[in-house]
Amino acid sequence: MEKTVYTYPLHPECPDLRRLADHPGDALLRAEADVVAAENAAERDRYRRLEELEEAQQDGRGVTRRTFVAGAAATATALATAQFVTTSASFAATRTGTLVHVFLYGGLDGLSLVAPADDPVLTKARPDLLLGDDSLALGRGFKLTSAFKPLEPWLKSGQLGFVPAVSDERLSRSHFQAADACNLGGLPNETGGRGWLDSLVDALGEGTAFRSVGIGSTLPRSLVGTNGALALNSVGSLRLNGDERYRAATEKAIRGLFTGINHPVEEAVQSGLGALSTAQKLAAKPYQPAEGVTYEGVGYAFQQLAQLIKGGANVRVATVGMGGYDTHENQGTRSGGQLHRRLNELAAAMAAFFTDLGPQAADVTVMVSSEFGRRVASNSGGTDHGHGGVVTLLSGRKLAGSLLGTWNGLNDLDSGDVPEYNNMFNVYGAVAQGRFGLTTAEVDKIFPRQKFTPMKLYA
Repeated sequence: MEKTVYTYPLHPECPDLRRLADHPGDALLRAEADVVAAENAAERDRYRRLEELEEAQQDGRGVTRRTFVAGAAATATALATAQFVTTSASFAATRTGTLVHVFLYGGLDGLSLVAPADDPVLTKARPDLLLGDDSLALGRGFKLTSAFKPLEPWLKSGQLGFVPAVSDERLSRSHFQAADACNLGGLPNETGGRGWLDSLVDALGEGTAFRSVGIGSTLPRSLVGTNGALALNSVGSLRLNGDERYRAATEKAIRGLFTGINHPVEEAVQSGLGALSTAQKLAAKPYQPAEGVTYEGVGYAFQQLAQLIKGGANVRVATVGMGGYDTHENQGTRSGGQLHRRLNELAAAMAAFFTDLGPQAADVTVMVSSEFGRRVASNSGGTDHGHGGVVTLLSGRKLAGSLLGTWNGLNDLDSGDVPEYNNMFNVYGAVAQGRFGLTTAEVDKIFPRQKFTPMKLYA
């Protein structure tokens, strides 16, 4: 393979850039840092020679002047630091615990997860999609798919629960519109396009750069906002770009460029570099889950969260996405079926996560939801878009029951859908309130134009 030959721009203050790095962008960044370091040293010497307080006060709130190398160097600096500028600087977290929101894209058929046992409406409307005899018993006459058997220990200990008939009148049958509203906590014009989890972070107070994390290549809408959430595929993926040989020098250069500049960007950069340092330490050796724990499929995302939580990154809110729930045909509710396999993969991942966390799971709640439910009647072995979905809770705290919220039966369907007995954003808010001890007024601020009505979810 031919080696790329770079053309280096000349600058009177740094004529030999090639000695600093092979790539001109890295070299220019380092040259710029050298210039600033020399300037800082000269400024410090000058301040030491100042004898009169008045003159010192006129100059000095620290070194605030910066002379940047022109042209390409400034561009290199902007590119190299962009990943840090959006990271909120925050320390000394005030609210403890972690909420993990798992979003199932496609529209989960809630009645294939939990359903009233021997219900005549279901027997008539979906005879081919009834839960099997191997289902697990829930409270209030409901049963749970056998796909969730990996979570049976938490069901028995009162830490696994389900809220049926969850929806909101603002949700349409469009995947895109409904998923958007669910992640924003309302319509875009109501929320200003800000995600509900980012609004929740405001109520939680200060924390580390890892206080809000999305596991994946892009940031979900629920974390979009003002708090600079991190999006990462893995803990090890959080690193500076460029040649590995020069990363330490580049990091040092960035730190030097953005120290003592008396500007909000300084805190953001230092916080981002702190997150980088934490990720590097955690990724320095292969992660070893607790004995007997293995992660597969979507479990890989949960493994990254376990590594962060156990590593002391102080994650407050996190997201995991999982697709494959748009089951218009070949839905397969029982063992071996398409939906059964997806739900079993999810349950196994959640079980591995809580087992891996050990005692630290006491401070964690996992909430699973989808953009909408499906219609009650089956359609050629599948189901069409509907309403009245299910929210699943796996909590380190004991729950108020295995079936939570309001349930008034299926005798009066809503245009063929499960009625909305439990408002989605009341459920979201109640989960956050119980996890973090929020006041009702604090939850009200998370969901604009939604009057929060508390729900009893925790024991």
